[in-house]
Amino acid sequence: MNARRVLVVDDDGEMRDALARILRGAGYEVELAAAGDAAIEAQRARPADVLITDVFMPARDGLETIQYFRSEYPDIGIIAMTGGSPTGRIDEYLSVAKVAGADATLRKPFAAQTLLESLSAL
Repeated sequence: MNARRVLVVDDDGEMRDALARILRGAGYEVELAAAGDAAIEAQRARPADVLITDVFMPARDGLETIQYFRSEYPDIGIIAMTGGSPTGRIDEYLSVAKVAGADATLRKPFAAQTLLESLSAL
């Protein structure tokens, strides 16, 4: 997939902004959303090629968001990311994200190059 438009979903504004800077610097068009429901609305209004979503967010969490996107937009690339979990088992949650439909996972914090490599692998 040659992704040009990326939808970033994270309830942390600083993380959204940091990811937007990295992606825009690499030539991607970026849409930002603070929650899963906002991401769904953004996708309906202007579809993205790739969804990058945090796993833990209030209301519609990343796993629910991944399942929805995989069901409604089967061709979208999906990257799940997290830096924490209620149980401390981050890798387990990232594995669940893969089962839910994520193509790749990232453990926060990650290097910009790691993000760009994950994107180019989709």
